Amino acid sequence: MQASINQEDVKTDTSKVEYQSPIGVIEIVGTEEAIVSILFTDSDVVRTTLTDLTFQVVKDCYNELDEYFNGTRKEFTVPYTNEGTEFRRNVWQALTDIPYSQTASYRDIACSIGNEKAVRAVGTANGKNKLSIIIPCHRIIGSNGTLTGYAGGLWRKEWLLAHEQKYKQ
Repeated sequence: MQASINQEDVKTDTSKVEYQSPIGVIEIVGTEEAIVSILFTDSDVVRTTLTDLTFQVVKDCYNELDEYFNGTRKEFTVPYTNEGTEFRRNVWQALTDIPYSQTASYRDIACSIGNEKAVRAVGTANGKNKLSIIIPCHRIIGSNGTLTGYAGGLWRKEWLLAHEQKYKQ
């Protein structure tokens, strides 16, 4: 189970590393206490690698992502913080409740946070998630079952969902 940390409790010094995933380079940024972002980059080349100076939480996230892409990790345990409004934080928390290899709709999330009319706002919050994969916004689909927007590109969303189906056992 992931550990969410309050933004106020996180120091400002950060450590950054890039991870070469099967679907592109992912930049991981974290403080000594928590991961603050996991985002796909436009680069085809890893420019920032693990060093002795890389914060341990960033190394742990790197390793957990590697396990995820190798099909051996289904839940993330690294501490993270995700800055946003209370509504957005509620949406992001609800996303973490979607089990590995399963999907939910924007409406499902709106209902789960007690605001069934906020479907569009849920979509906006989903798009503002800076913790790709560990807050699984890729598991959100349209009410009709179709793939909908993903900041990393729909092709990545499709790949991630297929990857989770492959390793769901």
